[in-house]
Amino acid sequence: MAAGTSNYWEDLRKQARQLENELDLKLVSFSKLCTSYSHSNARDGRRDRYSSDTTPLLNGSSQDRMFETMAIEIEQLLARLTGVNDKMAEYTNSAGVPSLNAALMHTLQRHRDILQDYTHEFHKTKANFMAIRERENLMGSVRKDIESYKSGSGVNNRRTELFLKEHDHLRNSDRLIEETISIAMATKENMTSQRGMLKSIHSKMNTLANRFPAVNSLIQRINLRKRRDSLILGGVIGICTILLLLYAFH
Repeated sequence: MAAGTSNYWEDLRKQARQLENELDLKLVSFSKLCTSYSHSNARDGRRDRYSSDTTPLLNGSSQDRMFETMAIEIEQLLARLTGVNDKMAEYTNSAGVPSLNAALMHTLQRHRDILQDYTHEFHKTKANFMAIRERENLMGSVRKDIESYKSGSGVNNRRTELFLKEHDHLRNSDRLIEETISIAMATKENMTSQRGMLKSIHSKMNTLANRFPAVNSLIQRINLRKRRDSLILGGVIGICTILLLLYAFH
């Protein structure tokens, strides 16, 4: 009976690790899609200043469809991983579980933390993508209004010049924001790569912790320090982003 329950637990852990690896790859691709969307729309914006507004943006439409498809796939993977975590929780609370319940709870908490991180990262990347798309739609509307005004009767040239200057100012501000987002995306990709390495190290340390209780206490202190460092890094990135935005709009 004990062997059967142990196999069931290992089965669940294997499923969780497999889903986590799939989510990690999907989120990296999702982040790259968001970055490439920003760059391609910036190029489209510059090209539209010298070409007709009737040019179809096939690349943007294709990326929109790809975004929707990837978002659905990631949401499905998150739902499956949540289900596996729920089954692991039911297992640890069921009767007849061996005396290693503390170690099982520690492993379960680690998988829950990973799920929470992936969920937060997905929603953040998705929100960034939607913000970029809405901004590009707004800028496209402004460009069309300016071109429509320029193709009119030719009166009020002074106002047209003011519109163009304001449009250039907005494009420069938009470019600074895109560069800031690109830097943030590159930083996030590096952190994602480092997180994969840390996961492997963390897994080995958990194995040692299950064997030596003293190591478990050390791991908990390391986890507390890692979360503190993450909060500090996030605060610094946030402050730098705010300062760049303030500089761009002044």
